[in-house]
Amino acid sequence: MRFINYNGNLINENDPIIGANNRGLRYGDGLFETISYKKGNFVLLEAHLNRLWLGMELLKFDIPKLFNKTYIEDQLNKLVSKNKHQPARIRLMVFRADGGLYDPENFKPNFVIQSWPLLTATHELNNNGLDLCIYRDARKCCDAFSNIKHNNYLPYLMGALHAKTQQCNDAIILNQEGYVCDSTIANIFLIKDKRIITPSLQQGCVAGTMRDFLIKALQLLDYEIIETAVSIDMLASADEVFLTNAIYNIRWVKSIENNQYGVEEIQKIFYQLSKTNPLVIC
Repeated sequence: MRFINYNGNLINENDPIIGANNRGLRYGDGLFETISYKKGNFVLLEAHLNRLWLGMELLKFDIPKLFNKTYIEDQLNKLVSKNKHQPARIRLMVFRADGGLYDPENFKPNFVIQSWPLLTATHELNNNGLDLCIYRDARKCCDAFSNIKHNNYLPYLMGALHAKTQQCNDAIILNQEGYVCDSTIANIFLIKDKRIITPSLQQGCVAGTMRDFLIKALQLLDYEIIETAVSIDMLASADEVFLTNAIYNIRWVKSIENNQYGVEEIQKIFYQLSKTNPLVIC
């Protein structure tokens, strides 16, 4: 039996916890974080919690004094200990309580934490490159909420369904100007003439914790990092492309539609980072 942590209580994952008036269900009134747990550590936890707190402030949550980052870390530990998952994929969701037809009556945060065994090895770079497609039927808006992981995820959901119908591993999401935003589950980087290029936060991508870590780590290794608007043409002409997220670290992209990409520089990057930052990358 697997357990979840609902507002500090460990209960069976199949027990019902919300009703028809739940604002997370009705309006997507909440946020989430996906966190990797390995070797007894929550990887990049501070970055995840900083983004979560920024999101709660943007969504106008009334955060109680005892609802702090130490409390949340304790609740994360409580669940992984109970489920005995090692390594694990953790999903922390914060949502508003019931009440209010549109505007909320209760601004206090509720939370659910789930964990699953992490079966896919992340200590090696994928040998089989990913095949990606581009999802064009919905565009992501660049606004104050673009960089946080809120529960209004329809473009990403539909992009994932599009990828499945196209028999691709993932789909690229575009912003309202037609520039590359990110993929349905990851930030995207391209390499051109040894320069590493990624969509800037102003282009509407999620402010990924692994994205931020890689930018800083690669700069320390003297790589040139460019954060800018990335067009589809720039993506097509790239030498190499890779995805990053909190669970799978770095994943080589072999193709995007009719374009093929190499892996030589990505292999070097993965090797260097696995030596200098083994907890995060391995």
